[in-house]
Amino acid sequence: MYLRDAGYAVTGCLNVHDAYEAMHGHLFDLVVSDIMMPGTDGYAFAAKLREIYAHLPIIFMTARDDIASKKKGFHTGVDDYMVKPIDFDELVLRIEALLRRAHIDDEKRLSIGNLDMSIDQMTASVDGAEIALTAREFNILFKLLSYPKQVFSRAQLMDEFWDVGSYTGLRAVDVYITNLRKKLADCDGFEIVTVRGLGYKAVPR
Repeated sequence: MYLRDAGYAVTGCLNVHDAYEAMHGHLFDLVVSDIMMPGTDGYAFAAKLREIYAHLPIIFMTARDDIASKKKGFHTGVDDYMVKPIDFDELVLRIEALLRRAHIDDEKRLSIGNLDMSIDQMTASVDGAEIALTAREFNILFKLLSYPKQVFSRAQLMDEFWDVGSYTGLRAVDVYITNLRKKLADCDGFEIVTVRGLGYKAVPR
């Protein structure tokens, strides 16, 4: 009801079977799913969706707030993870960001100010000059720019861009952010801001 009031067309389903039925022959822009559901759980549902729809945005909205559940969700292929109780204004903001990113993924490019990023080629250039980024630097930067002004904690970034068995500490994220700031010093469209005690965000200028 809240999302309908926000202007979205919404189809509600009580279980995965109903969701598959609703999606048969219909194109949806985004899926919001719980993890604990009757029958098939959210992980299996998300994995199946990811096989069929490579770029369909998926949000988990669940009571499970442990790191293991979040890691499993992101590694299954979900794009965002929200823990109940949900702030519905925040849900709308995250939906807007994911739909915007889905559009970016369709175009395979992201541009902000004098920075251009090519998803297919995994390259970034400033004023036409290519900037040498590692794959992890590229992915972190793309994540931040896809969700402008949204704060990502060190733990969130590590969950998504480091292997499950990695023993690297959270401060490794700081090193990557420092390197990105140095390499992108000539970018005029945004800055990577430290939010003390929380993490990092990209803020358009």
